[in-house]
Amino acid sequence: MLQRIARLGIAAPRRILAVGVLIFIAAAVFGIPVAKSLAPGGFQDPHSESSRAIAVMTDKFGQSGQQLLILVTAPAGANSDPARTVGANLVEQLQHSPLVYNVSSPWTAPPQAQADLLSKDGKSGLIVVNLKGGENNAQNNAQTLADQFVHDRGEVTVRAGGSAMQYAQINTQNQDDLLIMEIIAIPLSFLVLIWVFGGLLAAALPMTLGALAVVGSMSVLRLFTFTTEVSVFALNLSTALSLALAIDYTLLIVSRYRDELAEGADREQALIRTMATSGRTVLFSAVTVALSMSATALFPMYFLRSFAYAGVATVFFVATSSIVLTPAAIALLGPRLDSLDVRRLGRRMLGRPDPVPKPIELGVPPTRGGQFWYRSSKFVMRHWLSTGVVVVALLILLGVPFASVRWGFPDDRVLPPSTSSHQVGDQLRDNFAHDFSTSVPVVIPDAGGVDPADLDKYAADLSRVPDVSAVSAPGGTFVNGNRVGPPTAATGSADGSAFLTVSSTAPLFSQASDTQLARLHEVAGPAGRTVEMAGVAQVNRDSVDAVTERLPLVLGLMAAITFVLLFLLTGSVVLPVKALLCNVLSLTAAFGALVWIFQDGHLGALGTTPSGTLVANMPVLLFCIAFGLSMDYEVFLLARIREYWQASGTSRSAAPAEAHAANDESVALGVARTGRVITAAALVMSMSFAALIAAHVSFMRMFGLGLTLAVLADATLVRMVVVPAFMHVMGRWNWWAPKPLVWVHERVGIGEGPAAEPVAPGVDPAQHNGRPVDGSVIKIG
Repeated sequence: MLQRIARLGIAAPRRILAVGVLIFIAAAVFGIPVAKSLAPGGFQDPHSESSRAIAVMTDKFGQSGQQLLILVTAPAGANSDPARTVGANLVEQLQHSPLVYNVSSPWTAPPQAQADLLSKDGKSGLIVVNLKGGENNAQNNAQTLADQFVHDRGEVTVRAGGSAMQYAQINTQNQDDLLIMEIIAIPLSFLVLIWVFGGLLAAALPMTLGALAVVGSMSVLRLFTFTTEVSVFALNLSTALSLALAIDYTLLIVSRYRDELAEGADREQALIRTMATSGRTVLFSAVTVALSMSATALFPMYFLRSFAYAGVATVFFVATSSIVLTPAAIALLGPRLDSLDVRRLGRRMLGRPDPVPKPIELGVPPTRGGQFWYRSSKFVMRHWLSTGVVVVALLILLGVPFASVRWGFPDDRVLPPSTSSHQVGDQLRDNFAHDFSTSVPVVIPDAGGVDPADLDKYAADLSRVPDVSAVSAPGGTFVNGNRVGPPTAATGSADGSAFLTVSSTAPLFSQASDTQLARLHEVAGPAGRTVEMAGVAQVNRDSVDAVTERLPLVLGLMAAITFVLLFLLTGSVVLPVKALLCNVLSLTAAFGALVWIFQDGHLGALGTTPSGTLVANMPVLLFCIAFGLSMDYEVFLLARIREYWQASGTSRSAAPAEAHAANDESVALGVARTGRVITAAALVMSMSFAALIAAHVSFMRMFGLGLTLAVLADATLVRMVVVPAFMHVMGRWNWWAPKPLVWVHERVGIGEGPAAEPVAPGVDPAQHNGRPVDGSVIKIG
């Protein structure tokens, strides 16, 4: 099939490219509007306890899961005439808004509830706005209200915060940061690609394929929005993955095409052979990445499920365009593929001659190009103990902090201190007796027939839990088991349900908060009724549990898929295990660095505010992208090593010394052929990811650093040191598999190797274009 595609590209390149242009235009017209249909939420498990509790709070008590908090501050105090006038006007305007359930403030609340809404220094009052819209639309409603009403009035300052405003500002800041990243990273990446690909036209190929994949995946995402919710963050994944895979696949195909030309093939033969070998590797890699990323569909949050939609769609478009449009573009450009070569210009300015390409042959050290990689691999294999152990020890050392990771939920501290949400959050934590973000709403969905005395007893029992400052129930406020007065916070009974509020002094995301939440759950509900809790602490626990409980299944599925596909590629059960262990090493090292910096606060947390946790969703996304790219590199390398191993003709009965020498030479030559491709692709990608380190949202900064470290570690330390050292130690056992699996691989295995081609009349069929096509092998030495 791939050879037929190559011949079609040679016969009708203009028609194929014209069809590609039409598909691009149609996909852009249909797909670009998808941004208006994507949802900003999706972080919560819709089937969790907190989601059920929030649904009852919203439907029966007008208490939403996301609130807008407006801080009104005056130098003369919150009870001064200017502050009181501004606060009262704001409350009146907000109460008439169709976006609001209800509003409470120190100027309108009962006297017993006013203390919680006034700052310790008496200068600030807090307006609590319960918003309509649920998880997806409350953010937009918060931004709309903030734009309308939140602005300073004379000496009175007004600031907007709360969870709804926090997420609105996170999304806005992310869009601004990603736009700046693209403005910086894409032109810079293109300049590097010109150097790597050796020409302006060749460098334009991956950028063009990446653009097609972006609009194509947008079209697929828009189709999904007709039936389900899709996260707006899926666009970020689509953009990053499209460019990454387009560079990887195009660089692999173009490099193999140039290798074939260097070995004496004419352009048509070189292109056909390239697609039969590297084209097969591209398809194989795409299947591996797509199936691995599809595992994220197992998570209940649509934020993570959306990555499966975007990832599979992106891989499909990149792979399809790579094997269909790239050969057509190469055929159409012909010799112009290498035009505008800046490297040739650089050599002329330095007075150096152009290199003479020579084929890499078994037993013959390569000249130029692959020489560095060949020699470095030989060095690693000669000193496998020192080099391999040092690198593995370094990666393990970097990964040690990961053992103390604490998963959390993003709060206002992920934003820069200059944002209003962060400023309001700091005021609540430092200057208010009661931090609303630490409260735990308690819902009794079926409270019909419950005696008020039982409800009061339940509230009293809750108030005895350590770090609980008070419990506000329909029957009054309880402190340390005693009723101290009427209700002071949101509470009530309606339609057979009851609603209480537990005020907590335990800091969010701390061990004290976790312990308190567990003890609150241990308190038996009134009259044995079911009790459900909400609040940031409960939402955090539910969200983290939804990730961690399914993570073993997702990781196991990804590992199984990788193992099976790499077995089909190599015919070995050893090399897939090695690949998985290497991925664990590089990814654990990257995650350990993230814990050490962003959770523990070392290196000044790179200018962010550490909260003592890592946002649970982002490492999952980071893992999916890094795992996919590392599998790309693994497939590229192993496919070429196996090609040379097969060409060596080493049989199972060969002498150990002969087999070991053949294995080492195959590894060195495979690294020599792919080292530049892998390193160049990783370099370009790391530049794009490193641009995210300048993001103003801390978890995006963490995401950029994590991807940069993971990609660079995998492409250098792992792929060029650990892999050669491991394969040297294992020797012929690299290619071992049980006899039943050998039988399976002989029938359904997939490998990259020279494909037999029709031999021209008059040409000896035993030798074609300098290569054996009759199944003969080349012996080392």
